[in-house]
Amino acid sequence: MKVGFVSIFGKPNAGKSTLLNALMGEKLAIVSPKVQTTRHRIKGILTEKDFQIIFSDTPGIIEPRYKLHEKMMQAVKSSLEDADLALLLVDIKDDWEENDRLFEALRLGSPAIVVLNKSDEVSAEKISEGKTFFSGKAYCKEVVVVSALKKEHLSTLMGAILQRLPEGEPFFEGDDLTDLPVKFFVGEMIREKIFYCYGDEIPYQTTVLVQEFKEKTTLTKIRADIIVQRESQKGIILGEGGKMIRKVGTEARKDIEAFLDRKIFLELFVKVRPKWRDSDIFLKEYGY
Repeated sequence: MKVGFVSIFGKPNAGKSTLLNALMGEKLAIVSPKVQTTRHRIKGILTEKDFQIIFSDTPGIIEPRYKLHEKMMQAVKSSLEDADLALLLVDIKDDWEENDRLFEALRLGSPAIVVLNKSDEVSAEKISEGKTFFSGKAYCKEVVVVSALKKEHLSTLMGAILQRLPEGEPFFEGDDLTDLPVKFFVGEMIREKIFYCYGDEIPYQTTVLVQEFKEKTTLTKIRADIIVQRESQKGIILGEGGKMIRKVGTEARKDIEAFLDRKIFLELFVKVRPKWRDSDIFLKEYGY
């Protein structure tokens, strides 16, 4: 049986979460058009008769500006340390030289496959040039071209992954898809809607803490706090007459009900915690 840890690395918005979801066939990681949507290391456990792959979606690699960023980069570091194989994801339309410098700086201790993503958006000539550029790099064992969004060429990528994984006993029994609790994904689904419903600044200064998760006979009751840094942000989250927070709640409830496969009652509250992104106490409380 082929078994191993496969970590996905790359710049913000390269498509790491979309790729994880496509490989898993399930939506485990939230996605949005904004950069730095992913803040945690999210593991997806893909188990079949002859293999078990533990994929890790990691935050986009950035230069930390505050403690939340430092925590995000610690998640990248831990994924580097236990990876049997690295997938180095590149938005094929992005600056290849910049990606190359980033991958060199990772100082990988494991073999790596360079995955050129968003191939559906460029010409065959551009794809050929990208393959040539990365094929000559010391860290690169193979280049695979995919479109994670369109789920194109994923079987080719899976073949390349399995070829390089060691044989062994599975790390996880049963059919679990992840080692993270349900509450984590509920909070992430609410946070995803914040990324879609608000402008550039608000999502980055906001997090979500699920305070209550009670499964009753007919539904699941969920109470969650949306954490912001300033009073003015609280007003923006609420919106005029509570219009915006109701929109977030309505959109999040649809996804959570589909995820849990049952009805939910969702209550959202907004709490102000000044400078929470630079507070070790708050970051620990919020799961970072």
